[in-house]
Parts: sequence; structure tokens; C-alpha cells
Amino acid sequence: MNALSVKDLHVKINESHILHGVSFEVPVNKVTVLLGRNGVGKSTTLRSIMGFYEGTGSISLNGKEILGMQTYKIAQSGVAFVPEDREIFASLTVRENLSLASREKNSDAAYKLVYSLFPELDTRASQIAGSLSGGQQQMVAIARALLNKNEILLVDEPTKGLAPKLVSEVAEVLMRVAEHSTMLLVEQNLSLVKKIAQHVIVMDQGRVVYQGGPEKLNDASWVHQMLGVSGGHK
Repeated sequence: MNALSVKDLHVKINESHILHGVSFEVPVNKVTVLLGRNGVGKSTTLRSIMGFYEGTGSISLNGKEILGMQTYKIAQSGVAFVPEDREIFASLTVRENLSLASREKNSDAAYKLVYSLFPELDTRASQIAGSLSGGQQQMVAIARALLNKNEILLVDEPTKGLAPKLVSEVAEVLMRVAEHSTMLLVEQNLSLVKKIAQHVIVMDQGRVVYQGGPEKLNDASWVHQMLGVSGGHK
């Protein structure tokens, strides 16, 4: 069963044709990782799913068409988005960041889940979010998404620009979140991807060139051919 289905998605931005008939499935209760070299359309794909860009084709969530809907309605339908630059409110406290994100009237259970996943956020609830480490800020960004009932969580390059120690911290966060959510993740760190991916999609030049199991990631020649890298981090 698939939570999300993308079919023949074409997207143009400022007259540039970025996505050329992208098609893939995101299975329910699994972590799907979207891979590819820089500039092939991975982030554009996530942002198109969220309705930030107009496109043609089809994007369906649990069988319901969401392509063409306004972004806030897509979010209300159950699509949560964690952007690559996190976009937390740096001048507000951790608690205030979470409070602003919650749409649920009775959110006690959601807060209980978030604090069980990220106990550090509970202890730092009164701390100004801008003073947190990059890894802790990423926790806040993901926690905000988890406060609402979501069908799928879109996460865009959560370890981008982080020091190796913080990459490990975020990797642990993602593995904990993966136990509770269907996730579509854009990530360049292959060592992290190998730990978490249950389904893999590879893009090249705005098209999907591979969709299947993560076992291919153990084939060094295939990884080099598809991603242009030979090791754990691209």
C-alpha cells in the first residue's frame, strides 16, 4: 500500500523545465529516500508535493489528488514538510516554536510523543531556539511537524551543513522518527541512508532513473554510476 503516488509530474520554474515526468511511489510506514546528484530536482520534487510550485501530472495522497491544492490545504490533508534550512523561529523559545506549529485542539498526546522522541527539547523548552546547536534546531523542525496528525513526513536534507558529530545526532533522531512515520527523505549522506532507507528513488536530470530496494546502495559501482560518489558522503 502506498501513502503517496506521483505520476508524470512536470514542473517549470521561470520557464525552466525542472521535472520531466517524475513518477514514483512512497510505501506506507516505510522510509523512502530520494537520491541524486546536486541539481537534479530532488528538493523541487518535495516542494512541488507541498504545492509551492505548480505542475502537471498527478500527486495523490492515500488515493486523493492533491496536485493543484493550496499549500495550507495540502498540510491539512496530512503532508508535513521539514525544509532544508529548518526555518525555525530563532528569537522564540523551543516551547513557543512548538506551540505555533500545533493545529490540534487536544495535543497532549502529540507533545508526549515528541518529548519521548526528543527528551532534550523538553529540558530545553525555555531556551531560545536560535541558541541551540544545528542538530538541536533540526530536532525542533522535525518535532513541529510531528505535533500534527500526518500521513507523510517530507524531510529535505536534514544533515546539510552539519558537523560530523551533529550528523550522527540527527541520524539518531531520524531513526527514532521512522518508527512512527511514513517518510520521504532527501539526503546526501549515504552512511545515514544505508541505516534508514527501506525504499530508494534515484533522480537524474529531472527524471526518476531507479526505484526499488536499498540493497543497491551496497554496490559501489552502481552508487558511483548513479550518484557520482564512491563512499559515505556526497
